[in-house]
Amino acid sequence: MRSSPEVLWRDPTLSGTLLRGPWRLWLLGDGSPTRHLQLLTGDPVAIDLAAMAPDTGSDLHTPREVQELQAPLLRRQVWLTCGGETLAWAESWWNQQQAEEHLKEKDQPIWRSLTSNRAELFREVDGVALVQADWLHERLQGEGPFWSRHYRFFRQSKPLTVIREVFSPKIEQWLGPAIDAENNEVFINMFGNAAKPC
Repeated sequence: MRSSPEVLWRDPTLSGTLLRGPWRLWLLGDGSPTRHLQLLTGDPVAIDLAAMAPDTGSDLHTPREVQELQAPLLRRQVWLTCGGETLAWAESWWNQQQAEEHLKEKDQPIWRSLTSNRAELFREVDGVALVQADWLHERLQGEGPFWSRHYRFFRQSKPLTVIREVFSPKIEQWLGPAIDAENNEVFINMFGNAAKPC
């Protein structure tokens, strides 16, 4: 089980004002990224299960919303690929009983699992951030930091799961750059001589 990536910067207001329009919709919208990746690439999304195990609660970079879930918790980590290219990494936290009920097919996208019986869900985006982890570089093919978001799914007004997604810079080939040159200068000042956020 990997530790969650370190959050280097977060958008405290969830306004997305530093982001260009397509990325603002991508990160702050309430649509399914799995479905959107399939629409962008024309390829089905394949899930590469990296880990699925009880959560110890010791990770320092876990979203605070995870505390709303009833213990004991299970944590799932996956890579999302389209046409053989890895375009995202995701992790989710679940009550163990809920996980057994909703994640029967481990290699299936969560959205497909949760909507297979056409049950109603509500998605609420809780955070947009730039994250960094050494192990993300090779698989996502970028130096980082990487754009991410985390959100909760609710069913019958109760939180069902917390999900964090981290996106590859390859998505820029469809959405364009995440930020414009002016805002890139803002981040260069924040991160020193590091490359612009992927």
